[in-house]
Amino acid sequence: MRKSTEKPEYICNLGSLVSPVPLNKRLSKNPVLITRNTWIKILDGKIVETGAEGESLPAESINSIVFDAEGMLATPGLIDAHTHPIFVNNRQNEFVRRSRGESYQQIAAAGGGIVSSIQGVRKTSQDELAKIIQRKLDGFIFAGTTSIEAKSGYGLSLQDELKSLRALKQAADNHPLDVSSTLLAAHVVPPEFKIEPDKYVDLICNEIIPQVVEEGLAAAIDVFLEEGAFNATQTRKIFSFATESGLRCKLHADQFNSGEGAAIAVEFNALTADHMDQTNDEDIKALAEKGVTVVLLPGAVFFLGLDKYAPARKMIDAGCKIALSTDYNPGTTPTQSLPLIMTLACIKMGLSPSEALWAVTMGGAYAINKADHIGSLMQGYDADICLWNAEDVDFIPYAYGNMMPEVVFKKGKLVAQRQMQVIN
Repeated sequence: MRKSTEKPEYICNLGSLVSPVPLNKRLSKNPVLITRNTWIKILDGKIVETGAEGESLPAESINSIVFDAEGMLATPGLIDAHTHPIFVNNRQNEFVRRSRGESYQQIAAAGGGIVSSIQGVRKTSQDELAKIIQRKLDGFIFAGTTSIEAKSGYGLSLQDELKSLRALKQAADNHPLDVSSTLLAAHVVPPEFKIEPDKYVDLICNEIIPQVVEEGLAAAIDVFLEEGAFNATQTRKIFSFATESGLRCKLHADQFNSGEGAAIAVEFNALTADHMDQTNDEDIKALAEKGVTVVLLPGAVFFLGLDKYAPARKMIDAGCKIALSTDYNPGTTPTQSLPLIMTLACIKMGLSPSEALWAVTMGGAYAINKADHIGSLMQGYDADICLWNAEDVDFIPYAYGNMMPEVVFKKGKLVAQRQMQVIN
């Protein structure tokens, strides 16, 4: 038996293995299966077998490369299904302004918010932007996230949206993190189109979407449907052009005001409806019946100092697929920690730790349309694995602000290891 920290064939001596269950394989309401004192066998980046509870490694492992987990807890790599990592400048000044009583809407109306991030992206070259993005991708890996959805949306012109998505691809092509790209040219109306916003919608439909599709730069499109961003008519027009071009639809909606978000998500068979903090019971039922994955972002509610969190408990009880995500961005949620988001979901949304783990693994996989091969530790899934210094899954959201995995594997290869050092 050879020990390795690079690309093992077995991970042994697991204290517990926590595997979220895909919806089509559930036999009970329990969202995860827990196996104690077990092991994982990996071949060609896939999980090919896991041991029964208390089962010793098979005899064939004697000549294999083995990683000793030393009693740690194994979960799938986390999946962050809503992020905005293509930015240059931070916006900590807005945090200070909010701490003094200004609202997000007041800051945006005064030239802050999303618009304030445009110039940094527009002035930065593609190569430099790619380097900046790559450092952000590193941060996700060390936080235990092995797959993300990443949106454009701080360029807001043909040239700069294309540059953003090209830089994202350039960074992702040289990084172990899996990145699913989304076009968010419809984030807000840029200043040069403020007087004639419909002309910007025409630009998105007639120029940006066709070029993004031609270059294969995104698999989905997103629109921020909200007062001060895009209205329902504009959203429907953009989605119509996008679906005809083969892009799946995603939607920022019902974050600050209840509107037509759920209806439009259902109408266009959206892959996800995101935020949904103001969503009512009727809309929840419609989203559940249509099978739209609802991506909840409690970090944004918390960091903006708001009180109303999305009704996650109602959504789950109604049969909605739920994902939890960071909404990582420079203004409203500058965290890459999904364990912290799990904590908020448990305290503010009524989820159990097991439900929260499902939402940052299988739920995230549904949200990026990859639930057939990531998000679980079942046979046939990618060997995206986090090892935690925890006795059970409850400890991950309990130890809020401190939790990071000790070891992260991506497709069976070790990509991050937290080195614990003793201070004398």
